Amino acid sequence: MSAATTQQPWLGKAWTDIVFILLPPFACLLFITLFPSLFQNNNNIPDAWWVILILLVDVAHVYSTLYRTYFDKNYLQQERSLLLTIPFVAFIAGVLLYTINDMLFWRLLAYLAVFHFIRQQYGFMRLYSRKEHAPAWCKRIDTFTIYYATIYPLLYWHFTGQKNFNWFVENDFYYLSASNLLTCFKWLYYILLLIYFIKECWLALITKTINFPRIAVIAGTIASWYFGIVYFNGDMAFTLLNVISHGIPYMALMWLYGKRNYSTSARAGKLLRYVFSTYGILLFLGIIFLLAYIEEGLWDLTLWKEHASLFSIFRQTNVSFSQIWLQFLVPLLALPQITHYVIDGFIWRIKKGEVKV
Repeated sequence: MSAATTQQPWLGKAWTDIVFILLPPFACLLFITLFPSLFQNNNNIPDAWWVILILLVDVAHVYSTLYRTYFDKNYLQQERSLLLTIPFVAFIAGVLLYTINDMLFWRLLAYLAVFHFIRQQYGFMRLYSRKEHAPAWCKRIDTFTIYYATIYPLLYWHFTGQKNFNWFVENDFYYLSASNLLTCFKWLYYILLLIYFIKECWLALITKTINFPRIAVIAGTIASWYFGIVYFNGDMAFTLLNVISHGIPYMALMWLYGKRNYSTSARAGKLLRYVFSTYGILLFLGIIFLLAYIEEGLWDLTLWKEHASLFSIFRQTNVSFSQIWLQFLVPLLALPQITHYVIDGFIWRIKKGEVKV
């Protein structure tokens, strides 16, 4: 391995970071380019792709948080109040919101999810910047760039109206009409990208080094959010770029954290030592896939009713739930997501001089 490669701020082995954290957005774009016929249906995702993208990545990655929190007996003991309070408060708040207005519930959940997705990209950028000694203004440009790389496509979405895709449900975003304002946001986007490019060139000339992982995170964020929302207008393309670029890196981060902290620790407990052992990846994935299948089966039984053939085990009887029951069931089924969004802001928190990986 070259000196340039070994000096990079990898979180694990170089190939692991590259394949599972940095490559996904670029691989998705290449896949869309090579197989455009798969993305011609702009409104629906075929069942097979739904299983891969939604069930095995989007929903499953939510449950990978369990390894870092509720399955970690030491962390559970240390942060018991936090880990018990968050789901309790989230459930009560969800019931109240859904009771007031079900669309208000979905709308707030969508914006919470958006915030979580944005913060993850910023978090990865910070992780790959942890060994850099760049000037403060360079770090500020990185921060502005990665935030605006996600915010501008969202502004575009809000100012251009309903697309062939949604975050959760139809009309879960507010839509506005202000073409002149959107033009200003667009030019700001291009100017900021130019400033970022000039900064990277200057930094490389001054330091004689290039932080490839950090650049790849920022470039991947720019590519996946722009092409997923602004350039394409299809549910399949948006879901592929949105879900893969978010879920796969998150599960990889969880795996790297577990291998480092649980695989050889006697205090970790048998489950975590088995899961993060040499061949534990099958157990790691198997547990979260099973939980994801159960959750989606319950969603299909209670509300969506769109994939009966995939969840026939849950559809042995024809059950319908009244609005009163849904006021409790929907927030309960959404609880893993909400808890994941909120707790994630605590477990990966980066303090000054400290990176929790």
